[in-house]
Amino acid sequence: MIRYSEQCIDQKDISKVIKTLKSDFITTGPQIPLFEKNLSKKVNSKYSVVFNSATSALHSACLALGLKKDDRLWTSANSFVASANCGLYCGAKIDFIDIELETFNIDIQKLETKLYKAKKKKSLPKIIVPIVFAGQSYDRDRLINLSKKFNFKILEDASHGLGSKYKNKYLGGHKEIITVFSFHPVKMITTGEGGSAHTHNKKYYEIMKSVSSHGIFREKKHLNKGINHLLYEQRYLGFNYRLTDIQAALGISQLKKLDNFIKKRKNIANIYSKYLDNKNLILPTEKKYAKSTFHLYVVLVKNNKKKRDDLIFFLKKNKIFTNIHYKPIHLQPYFKKLGFKKGDFKNAEEYYEKAISLPIHPNLKKKEVMSIIKKINNFFK
Repeated sequence: MIRYSEQCIDQKDISKVIKTLKSDFITTGPQIPLFEKNLSKKVNSKYSVVFNSATSALHSACLALGLKKDDRLWTSANSFVASANCGLYCGAKIDFIDIELETFNIDIQKLETKLYKAKKKKSLPKIIVPIVFAGQSYDRDRLINLSKKFNFKILEDASHGLGSKYKNKYLGGHKEIITVFSFHPVKMITTGEGGSAHTHNKKYYEIMKSVSSHGIFREKKHLNKGINHLLYEQRYLGFNYRLTDIQAALGISQLKKLDNFIKKRKNIANIYSKYLDNKNLILPTEKKYAKSTFHLYVVLVKNNKKKRDDLIFFLKKNKIFTNIHYKPIHLQPYFKKLGFKKGDFKNAEEYYEKAISLPIHPNLKKKEVMSIIKKINNFFK
């Protein structure tokens, strides 16, 4: 059986976790600030906050950016639902941006047109959440220019993108953007469940750090009276979004292998791109401005949805398991209740009808990749 993705855990990871389990701290302890420090160093962010999920990180970042009831948040129609749900948690109004059919990221030109229309109606978004789909960045500079022109904040959902680069700089280190990463088992590194948010803004950092732990501050400078380290003050309505020391220990160990994980994924992607049938499949492309982590390797079947589905079932029959990323958010039943309908974002819908995510992860052997390629190519003969 070949899975579409899986975690890559070795003895060093296990030993690091066991050492923490035997220590004095397994919930909130020294591994958490060390993991945050190592993450910041890797992506060149001034501040990092770790969370129990990327969803928690997205929600906390929305709160730090001041998103409130009836504000507007826009995100890509092609993403996991968390990219939109984070706005709903704050009572915001959600809308979507269609994608380009080359990278499957937001279409900046369509976004600009939508922004001009929204400006006339006085309904501009407060936050836009672009997706780093499959590990490849959208065109950041163009989006930043629009953010200055239309006065919105950028909350970057880079759940796929730890280690991704835009113009040779790591995502997570931009001064005007909050960037969120995921540490789910199929992502670039794992802490079991987990995520992080990265910023250069001290105020945003302090709010996210506080929100992740019930809205509580413990630092002396935030206390009105006393210097006792046992004192605390709740300044915000926060949540229990904390990562554990056990998970942070695993993250520290995993982070050391990130570059090697990316290298293995890129090697697999290169093999796919070299040998897969490009007459019947549209293969992924990598923009000059981006260096992808290849969290996913998504191909489009050129024919109809039935052909795509037939390929999925054919591969499953041969014990090769694939996935689809994603059903457009606006077509999910919950979002249909909010008024969205089929035909609203045609590129995302066309993509969904044809897309298939092929197996790609560091544990995948070359002979397995070649076997997958052979099965796919034979399917189209």
